[in-house]
Amino acid sequence: MAREREQKKPKQQFKKKKRRPCIFCIEKKGLDYKDIGFVRRFMTDRGKIAPRRNSGCCALHQRMVAEVIKRARQLGFVPFTVE
Repeated sequence: MAREREQKKPKQQFKKKKRRPCIFCIEKKGLDYKDIGFVRRFMTDRGKIAPRRNSGCCALHQRMVAEVIKRARQLGFVPFTVE
C-alpha cells in the first residue's frame, strides 16, 4: 500500500516559456541584404542561418531572413562558411 502511494506521485511539469515577440512585427523594421551587421545577427558563429527559436522571428519574417542571407551570400557580402 505504501508503494502504491509512492508510485502515484504527480510528475513535475515544466512551464512553457512565453515566446518573445518578433522584432520585425513590433518595430516595423525592414531587412536589407546590404546591412551586413544586422544580417549577421540572424546567423550563427559558423555562418549558418539561426533557427526561429534562437532568432526570435515569426515564421513569415524567418523566411525573409533566410532569403536575405542567401542573397548576401551569393553577392559575397557574407561568407558561406567560417573556418
